[in-house]
Amino acid sequence: MATYKKRGHKPKNKAEELLENRHDSTTAEVFSTLDESASKTEAWVSKNQNYILGVIGVIALGVLGYLAYGRFVQEPKETTAANELYYPQQYFDQALLNEEAKDSLLSLALNGAEGKYGFLDIIEEYNGTKAANLANYSAGMAYLKLQNYEEAISHLERFSSDDNIYVALATGGIGDAFSQLNQPEEALDYYEKAVSAAGDNGFSAPLFLYKAGVAALNLDQREKALGFFERIKNDFPESQEATNIDVLIGQSQS
Repeated sequence: MATYKKRGHKPKNKAEELLENRHDSTTAEVFSTLDESASKTEAWVSKNQNYILGVIGVIALGVLGYLAYGRFVQEPKETTAANELYYPQQYFDQALLNEEAKDSLLSLALNGAEGKYGFLDIIEEYNGTKAANLANYSAGMAYLKLQNYEEAISHLERFSSDDNIYVALATGGIGDAFSQLNQPEEALDYYEKAVSAAGDNGFSAPLFLYKAGVAALNLDQREKALGFFERIKNDFPESQEATNIDVLIGQSQS
């Protein structure tokens, strides 16, 4: 910040005069340096203006291209993929209600029929869309019910969501697959992640607390199992998993 002298001010003595002269000299040097830097900057800009304008042009074209891609390519693709997802999802939902025809209905959901896409087609043809992401979830759950556990893990691991309930179910599904593959350590790890994602949800939290507790108990991690079972008893006493929970608590304490 510049320092201004009062009008008519005169130094009282030689020391003050010397001090003021030094101040004036320093201020002049600062302004001289600034002027010199500004001149160099102006010269550089003038010399490289074509390059600068080119860079600005490339950035502008990139932004416009991105917006155009989203508007004219990605949005229609999302709409088409969402419409395609409706067909296999119907078969998947029917399979949940029809145990006898479950396997054939799940196969139709995965592979499609009558010229309609299944989950696997949507994942391949509409990669990067929300529908393809959801298709990975449904395909993973379908493979889990068909006892194809490696494929179930593969698809559920590719699924992502901001919805913690979906995350808990997908992660817990991976835990179920590892459990069926007789990999209890991996199963417990994913059950714990599912518990964390479930939070205080009254359905998924006690479900995965129970599965995590049983997995820990089978691994002889009794203290960890006890923590899971006690949380069910204390936080979710009305849940189905709380039925006979005292028996499991007793086993964990023995």
